Amino acid sequence: MVENADDILSRLPARLKEARRAKGLSLEAVANLSGVSRSMVSQIERGESSPTIATLWNLTRALQVDFAGLLEGEDTADRIDVLRAGEVPRIDNMGQGCRIRILSPPEEAGHHEVYDLRFDAGGVLASQPHTRGASEQLTVIEGEIEVRSGSAAERLGVGDSARYAADVPHRIAAPSGPARAFLIVKNA
Repeated sequence: MVENADDILSRLPARLKEARRAKGLSLEAVANLSGVSRSMVSQIERGESSPTIATLWNLTRALQVDFAGLLEGEDTADRIDVLRAGEVPRIDNMGQGCRIRILSPPEEAGHHEVYDLRFDAGGVLASQPHTRGASEQLTVIEGEIEVRSGSAAERLGVGDSARYAADVPHRIAAPSGPARAFLIVKNA
C-alpha cells in the first residue's frame, strides 16, 4: 500500500531526532558530519522545514541510518529483510588472493560489520589500524588461517575462533591452502 506523502513527512522529524539521539550526537555534530547547517537540522527535527532529497541523504549518511527505513511505516515487526546471495556486496580489490563479501547492513558500517572472507592459497588481507578500541573476531570455516595483531600471531584451524585488537596493524592470511573465514569487526 502506497503511503501518503504527508504521513511520511509527519514521521520524518521524530525519526531523524531519534536517530541523532541514539547516536549520542548534538545538532552541531550532525551539522559537521552532514554538511547541513545546524539551524536547518533543528528546523527539520521540529517539523518546520521539509528537507530536499539531497539534504535528507546527507543526514542519513551522517547518522548512519537507512534512508528508506526513515520513510517507511512503523510495521517492521512482521517483516524479514533478505539479501539474496547474488546481491551481497563484494570487495575484490583489497588484499591479495582474498575476496570479501559484506554481510552486514550498510547502516552498520563503522560500528558492527560482518564479512565472509575467502582466500586463495597464500592469500593475505593486511589492514591498517581501525579506530581506537576496535576489535575483530574471526572464525575459520574452511582451511587454515594465520592471524597477526601487532606482534602477536596465531594459527587457526576449522572451527577455531580468535578475538584480537584491530586498532593496531593486523593481517589475516591463508598460508597453506585455500581458506574461508567469518569476520566480525566491532568499532568502539
